[in-house]
Amino acid sequence: MAFEIFDFRKEEHIKNLLVTPHIRSRFLRMQPGDVAGLHSHDLGHEIFLILQGRCVFHIAGSEQELCAGQLCVALADEIHQVRAIGDEPMIMYLSVTPHIQPTHTGRDPDGTRHPTRFQPSSSYDVETDTDTPIDELIDKFTAAADDLARAASDQATAQAARSDQLKAALAAGDEAQATELREAMWQDVYQSFKRAYALADVWNDLTPRVGKVG
Repeated sequence: MAFEIFDFRKEEHIKNLLVTPHIRSRFLRMQPGDVAGLHSHDLGHEIFLILQGRCVFHIAGSEQELCAGQLCVALADEIHQVRAIGDEPMIMYLSVTPHIQPTHTGRDPDGTRHPTRFQPSSSYDVETDTDTPIDELIDKFTAAADDLARAASDQATAQAARSDQLKAALAAGDEAQATELREAMWQDVYQSFKRAYALADVWNDLTPRVGKVG
């Protein structure tokens, strides 16, 4: 990705700016009186930074007013909603991480979950991949899932052995050995997450093209 600078004062930047399985980030403008639908995110933590104006957030049963320069967080599964107040538009920066479909779960005021709804890629200012044949996308998803499962199985065996070695190194006060083992363990963790995000990337491409969306 090229080094870009985004400015919330520019109309063309009031949109989703970065959309990957790792994170979705955007500038969002709401007019006074606008209210977002009550919802939660099954996997994602959401961070909100108010850049202009004022709003009222409802998060996990609590309500607070925020103004420019203030930030709040809705953790995964926490029901939340925002309402713009005052006499000027409210602009915020928000990010959801990770960004994996279905990204939003609608909620009733009593917390009841709405049926799962997958969104078209256009909801996040991303073009739907219509060039790749759907059967090929499904095969890519299956291959990514299989790759993750096989790697996880192999790594579980290796990590179990390293865990025993790590306990022994710590008991012996062998810091060098413990450091070396930690690095080896991290490399497997790192590769596991790379495979998981590769799976999520194909999943996000696949889901808008199979079944009802929106």
